[in-house]
Amino acid sequence: MQTTLSPEFKGTLEGEQAEAVLRKCVHCGFCTATCPTYQLLGDELDGPRGRIYLIKQVLEGAEPTRATQLHLDRCLTCRNCESTCPSGVEYGQLVEIGRNIVEAKVKRPAAERAVRWLLKEGLPSAAFKPAMKLGQMVRPLLPGSLKDKVPPKAPPRAHDWPMRTHPRKVAMLLGCVQPSMLPNINSATARVLDAAGIQTLVADEAGCCGAIRSHMSDHAGGLDDMRRNVDAWWPLISGVAGADGTVEALVMNASGCGVTVKEYGRALAHDAAYAEKAARVSAATVDLSELLPELLPVLKKKLRGKPAPKLAYHPPCTLQHGQQLRGGVEACLRELGFEISVAPSDSHLCCGSAGTYSVLQPVLSKQLRDNKLKALAPLHADAIVSANIGCIQHLQSGSETPVRHWIELLDDALQA
Repeated sequence: MQTTLSPEFKGTLEGEQAEAVLRKCVHCGFCTATCPTYQLLGDELDGPRGRIYLIKQVLEGAEPTRATQLHLDRCLTCRNCESTCPSGVEYGQLVEIGRNIVEAKVKRPAAERAVRWLLKEGLPSAAFKPAMKLGQMVRPLLPGSLKDKVPPKAPPRAHDWPMRTHPRKVAMLLGCVQPSMLPNINSATARVLDAAGIQTLVADEAGCCGAIRSHMSDHAGGLDDMRRNVDAWWPLISGVAGADGTVEALVMNASGCGVTVKEYGRALAHDAAYAEKAARVSAATVDLSELLPELLPVLKKKLRGKPAPKLAYHPPCTLQHGQQLRGGVEACLRELGFEISVAPSDSHLCCGSAGTYSVLQPVLSKQLRDNKLKALAPLHADAIVSANIGCIQHLQSGSETPVRHWIELLDDALQA
């Protein structure tokens, strides 16, 4: 796609990055076929191709409006379009640049600014944990829309962390909201890895991966989160490329965090102080499911009998599109004796969670959630499993069927 950058962006880092992405786009429209918001709204400007045109116009000097902002806001950043695109357009990178530019040029109403500030400052903060505890105490009294965001109190076993040491070690990001909302995901991960002879270490200084602030167009704040994490993990992974490395990998059990950390190298490539370290962090990062194949032999020996639950699996967009990891979870769990299936239709589509999207775009988000649950219903599963806390909590808000992380079901089977 031919682009003529305006003087404002010509020669700038964001302008050059955006132009490089735009050049790959041949405006074929394949992306619209797999865009969830285009399917719901039928508006060209609510699909990837239309949003690309909007961003191109802004980069060429057109003045963005509230309508421009709205169309970009409605994007889930699910990156399904990247999986579909025959030209390899890095749409996720482009829409992030476009949002940042439009955010600086178009002032939001005060109420919108307040909600967005609360999300980007509140979710990663230390205040989130006591707020979640209070919410769980008064959960029956909360209105439905708020109750959807507050899971019931975690069972005591959620905090049962293995204490054994092993020669093999990995580091794991606990996440910013996961320890307060669904802490059993982290402890179940540590227990399963412990059963396979791997010790899980945690860098206490590591916090939010940077996705929340980045998706809220707080580019500088997102980069600061990334730098803090690089500093926190560096003592653990600095020797990862050699035999004396403290840990062999940095493990992510939330695919939303995983896709972000795997892109630290790109995000900090132009920071002389962090570029090399960030690239090493990204190279060391693996999704939890990427460890499973080599752990199958030892886990098989520890599983007694066939695991009972019939599972329906929802692959998060951040796993299947962002990280381009497909089929691994299902194949490994089947190998371990689980009966697990994906939806017979539309398994590639987003569930509508998309980080803070379910708060900022509740109508579209619930439509996508209900569509996803309807697609999963024919499986008649005992439980729905996924690989990202946002998807899990969002789907649970619309379903009576238990929704959990797949690692929790594996942990249950090992304990049984």
